[in-house]
Amino acid sequence: MSEKERIIDSKLVSDYQAGDLCALNGLVKNWHKTFCEKAFWLVKDADAAKDIAQDSWKTIIAKINDLKNPESFGSWALRIVYTKSIDWINLNNKTIEKHQVYSYEQELTTIDVNTDYEDLKRALLATVKKLPKQQQVVIKLFYVEDYSLKDISEMLDISIGTAKSRLFHAREKLKTIFKNRNYEN
Repeated sequence: MSEKERIIDSKLVSDYQAGDLCALNGLVKNWHKTFCEKAFWLVKDADAAKDIAQDSWKTIIAKINDLKNPESFGSWALRIVYTKSIDWINLNNKTIEKHQVYSYEQELTTIDVNTDYEDLKRALLATVKKLPKQQQVVIKLFYVEDYSLKDISEMLDISIGTAKSRLFHAREKLKTIFKNRNYEN
């Protein structure tokens, strides 16, 4: 950002703080595209980036009168966009994980068990449902969806070591339960 642009933005902020509502139009004209681009760079979703930029403007308008140094508007406003983008990413990741767990639970309840191994399958499904949710998700992604440990770690935002550990502990729990029930061949 050039010094001239910084001075113009500083004047617009000062004018808006003094009650000139039209000054906001100048700020939006100067910054909205940048906000959308910054949000898109972070979230990689054009529609979400536009929503984040719009939501950022709501926060900026609500808090602009508290801005002590109008010359710092650009960095202050971009920090708001960045924070809102990170919040969106975190919320989206949680939503995806919840959907994965829910769809996995739905799959488990609708699996057709009309085979020679009906009892074994029922016992396995019941046992998998008893595992902690994090282990259930890793088991599903690895065995049902056929994802690699690297893919699982990226999807769940965990390290490969954590994915391996969850898979290992889930297998060990399943082995122990099946040994105790005499389901092993």
